[in-house]
Amino acid sequence: MSVFFTGFSVSLSLILAIGAQNAFVLKQGLQRQNVGIVVIICAITDALLIGVGVAGFNWMTTEIPRLTDFLLYGGVAFLIFYGAKSFYSAWTGSGVLHAVGNIKQSWQSAVLTCLAVTWLNPHMYLDTVVLIGSVSAQYPNDAFIFWIGAALASFSFFVTLGYGARLVAPYFANARAWQILDVFVGCVMWAIAFSLLFRAQ
Repeated sequence: MSVFFTGFSVSLSLILAIGAQNAFVLKQGLQRQNVGIVVIICAITDALLIGVGVAGFNWMTTEIPRLTDFLLYGGVAFLIFYGAKSFYSAWTGSGVLHAVGNIKQSWQSAVLTCLAVTWLNPHMYLDTVVLIGSVSAQYPNDAFIFWIGAALASFSFFVTLGYGARLVAPYFANARAWQILDVFVGCVMWAIAFSLLFRAQ
């Protein structure tokens, strides 16, 4: 279960970051337009990319055993960097998620827009394939469990954001709420980073 929760925590911490994809899902949720198909696209995409990262990095560590240490410290460095970035965002209070506009959108247009903000976003590949994949390499015997945890975190987040948008939007239009969330995300990332270092000892 610890492997499952590590995958869940890493994935959720990364996906909580403000981005075009989250803003689009929130906007669809606020307008109650095409929420189901948008959530499905985002969740499936994340699951596929996380799967690529987990499978790819675990294959590489099997074929190149010396790569394990490199991936460990690389993953820790990424986590520390992203944690620091979250703390900096909390310090500056720069995080606010706006989703405006009330234009009626067809499901075809929503799908194309969702695919664009998802697949054309380089941060998607960095977060899902590289970062989550490198962390998963520390659990070669439980890679599938790690992937389940990470994919479930993504699915849970998008369902909550899409269908709970009207409940959470008033809070996260406030910079203070994002500051609190950024501090929490930073703490989670650093905790995972140090737990990996401790595990490697």
